[in-house]
Amino acid sequence: MTDNHGMKLAIRNGRVVDPATGVDAPRDLLIAAGRIVGIVAPGEGGDFKVARTFDAAGLVVCPGLIDLSARLREPGSEYRATLESEIEAALAGGVTSLVCPPDTDPPLDEPGLVEMLKHRARTLNRTQVHPLGALTMGLAGSALTEMSELYDAGCVGFSQANVPIADTQVLLRALQYAQTFGFTVWWRPQDAYLGRGGVAASGPVSARLGLPSVPVTNETVALLTLFELLRSFGVEQGVSAAPRVHLCRLSSAGGVALVRAARAEGLPVSCDVGVHHVHLTDIDIGFFDAQCRIDPPLRSQRDKAAIRSALADGTIDAVCSDHTPVDDDGKLLPFGEAESGASGLELLLPLVLKWADEDGVPMADALARVTHRAAAIIGGAVASIPTGRIEVGGIADLCLFDPDERWTVSPATLKSQGRNTPFIGYEMKGRVRATVVGGAIVHEVRT
Repeated sequence: MTDNHGMKLAIRNGRVVDPATGVDAPRDLLIAAGRIVGIVAPGEGGDFKVARTFDAAGLVVCPGLIDLSARLREPGSEYRATLESEIEAALAGGVTSLVCPPDTDPPLDEPGLVEMLKHRARTLNRTQVHPLGALTMGLAGSALTEMSELYDAGCVGFSQANVPIADTQVLLRALQYAQTFGFTVWWRPQDAYLGRGGVAASGPVSARLGLPSVPVTNETVALLTLFELLRSFGVEQGVSAAPRVHLCRLSSAGGVALVRAARAEGLPVSCDVGVHHVHLTDIDIGFFDAQCRIDPPLRSQRDKAAIRSALADGTIDAVCSDHTPVDDDGKLLPFGEAESGASGLELLLPLVLKWADEDGVPMADALARVTHRAAAIIGGAVASIPTGRIEVGGIADLCLFDPDERWTVSPATLKSQGRNTPFIGYEMKGRVRATVVGGAIVHEVRT
C-alpha cells in the first residue's frame, strides 16, 4: 500500500453521522496529517488545498467501526487465515479498530508474543489492532499471567477467550490483580462443567436432533458467581471498589436479566453480544447446518428477543462480529464434530443496520454500538483510544457506506480467508464504499 497518511483529503457531500456528538447532517470533512482539521457545511473550505477530493454524495460518513472480537488467526493458525487477509476483510467491512482475543497458538500470555502481533499490525499500517492478554498462563486456568507486563506490551485487557476457569479462587485472584492496576477483565460467562461437551442450546431443537446441549444455566451460574465475587470488593465513597469487567457474548434472556440487575446495583460491568445472536436462533440449525455451529450456541426466539430489547435500551453496550474464520475442512463435518465459528467482519455493518431497520432504531443509535460505545469499553479505566467519533483534531478513522445498496452474501463476496457464515445467500442492505484509516483511503470500491 502506498503511504498516503500524510496527504490532505476532503470528503465532500456526505451525510455525516456521529453518534458520540449527535451530528447527523450534510457535512464536508477536511483531513490533514491523519487528523480531521475541519467539519464544514457542504461547499465550504474551498481554500483548503487537497491532494484528493472524495465525493461522498449518497453515502453515510461515520466513525470507523470498532469490533470487540475478531480472531486474526496469528500466531499459530495461519493455514486458516493471515493477518493480511483478515485486515483486508476488516477494511472491506468498514472496521478500523479491532480487539483480538488471546486464544492464538500459543496464547498471548507473554509480552514477546503481544509485541510481535503489534509489530506485524504496525507494519501493515492499515488498521488498529488491540490485543487482549491471556488471564492465565496458557489459558489453563491455573497460574495468572504477568498482566502489568502484558499491558506494557500493548494489551488493552485480559481474557480467557472461550476457556472457562473452573477454580473460583483463581478467578478471584485475577480480579484482585486487575483491581490493583485498574485493568479490565474481559469475561465470557460460562460454567466449566454445566455446558461441557455441548454443541447446541438446550431445548426442543437440540432434543429433536439428538445433539449434546448447553443449558442457559451455563451462562447464568457463571454470571451469578462473578457478581458475587465483585460484591466482595465492597464499596468506596458510594462507588463499587470492584475491578471493571466486560462481559463478552451474552446469549440468553436469563443472562440479560442478571446483567440488567447488576448494572442497576452499580456493579462496574459492561457487555456485548455477537451479531449472529441478534438475528439467528437454534431453529436456523435446520438439519444439522454446521454453518450455525457458534460458541456460545444460538438460542431460542425468546433469548433473541431479549437480546434485541437489551440492545435497544442500552443494557447491552456493543455488538461485535465475533469473527472466527474457519476453513472448509472444519465445517464439512457432522454438526457435533464441526469447528465452531463463523466469519463476520464484513457483515457487522449490514447486520447492525438490519437490526436497526427491523426494530425501528435510529441509525445513529445503532452505529453507537459499533463506534464510540465500543471505544469506551476498550479504553476502560487505564487508557483511552482516540477513535469512535468525528471531531476536529481527532484521528481520521472513517467508514463511508451506501445505506441503500443491496448485495447478496456469497463466499466470492468475502475477503476473509474463512468464507463460512450462516448468512451465505442472505441479501444485505448497506455496503461499505470506502474506509479511511489515519487520513488515508485504505479501501475503496470504485464504480
